[in-house]
Amino acid sequence: MSPHKTARLAFVSAVILLCLSGLAVYITIVRLLESEQWVVHTHEIQAALGDVNSAVAQAGRARSAYISTGETSSLDQFEAAVPEVPKVIQRLQELTKDNPSQQERCARLGEVTQRRIDLFRDSIKLHQASPKNLQGQADISRDGVVFASETNSIIQQMRDEEQELLGVRVQRSNRLFTLAILILSGTFLLALIMFSVHYWLLSVELTARGKAERISRDSEESMRRLTGRLLQLQDEERRKFSRELHDSLGQYLAGVKMNLDMFSSTQPSDRLLSEAIQLLDQSISETRTISHLLHPPLLDEAGFASAAKWYVEGFAQRSGIEVKTDLPDSLYRLPKPIELGLFRVLQEGLTNIHRHSGSSKAEIALKVLPGKVVLTVHDYGRGMPLEMLTTFRANGTNSGVGLAGMRERIRELGGQLDIQSGETGTLISVTMPLHERAGTAQVSAAD
Repeated sequence: MSPHKTARLAFVSAVILLCLSGLAVYITIVRLLESEQWVVHTHEIQAALGDVNSAVAQAGRARSAYISTGETSSLDQFEAAVPEVPKVIQRLQELTKDNPSQQERCARLGEVTQRRIDLFRDSIKLHQASPKNLQGQADISRDGVVFASETNSIIQQMRDEEQELLGVRVQRSNRLFTLAILILSGTFLLALIMFSVHYWLLSVELTARGKAERISRDSEESMRRLTGRLLQLQDEERRKFSRELHDSLGQYLAGVKMNLDMFSSTQPSDRLLSEAIQLLDQSISETRTISHLLHPPLLDEAGFASAAKWYVEGFAQRSGIEVKTDLPDSLYRLPKPIELGLFRVLQEGLTNIHRHSGSSKAEIALKVLPGKVVLTVHDYGRGMPLEMLTTFRANGTNSGVGLAGMRERIRELGGQLDIQSGETGTLISVTMPLHERAGTAQVSAAD
């Protein structure tokens, strides 16, 4: 499995684990909240039991105060406290409706508290009818003690059971809380591990990609240097072939022509000999033309302007294309690599016009600006296909060997190539920097 797929798998696994862990934490927290609600519910029941005791005790205190003082305010307090007892009993019944045993005790508690309230009323009525009947009050008090003891017993039983339930519920709540913490901690650690693995795999992939890009850039740079070297070797070979054609083959042909001329003076009426001399003249002319096209001597001897004018004149005669030139009248010698690069661009541009454009005329212009020189080759033909032009601008492919070589040659010299093409023709513009122009010109002149 590739590092990219492994990193993606690690990331997806981390996300899935986080989702599952989040679901587990959600369920655990929901159950924890439910457990906490039951704990609160137990505390509410215990508080309600206390309210029962408090309500009955308040009614008993008001009854005792009335028996002792006979004040109507105490009787009013008793009448106000009595209705509260059924209310707290009713609330207690609602709170314990989920527990059948507590419901049963709550029913008994309601009966006992009602008997106590009835005894309180009997005591008040006895006091109102016979204030000095102490024996009757004592009998009622003894019966009240029995009911009070039974009430406390029931309440205590209910408290004990709720306390036991409270312990179980608190323990369960603590377990759920601990489980939630463990799940969260485990999820965090697991997610941290998975994301660390994902980060490591991603770093490995990025490192490999960066290394591949560096290798690609190095390869591209090496390819450019190789292309530049090949172009340089090509120019050297062209110069060598040009000299060989001019100095060797050209001299041999010239010698043969001299001998034939001497021989023809003895045979003036020989038709075949005349034709051979004519063909030899054409061969000498073609050899000289090929030699000059490979590497014109004017380029080394007089510079770009003279070589360009000679080449344009010959091109116009051979192709029948009208070529207009706009060259500076007094052009100083440019650096040799610049002159050679400009001449090769001129050659390639005019060759493409002759082969592909279908234009009947062309324009050549050279401008020397501060720090740079600009050469333009303009035709009025059919133009380049849009797809080819776009591809060439993007990466220099699908444009033929000529344009690609032109581009690499200009790039090697630090210049820029721009091609504008449409239905009205094509404009090739080349800009070359002129670094250390004076020193280079001196060297060129010395050469």
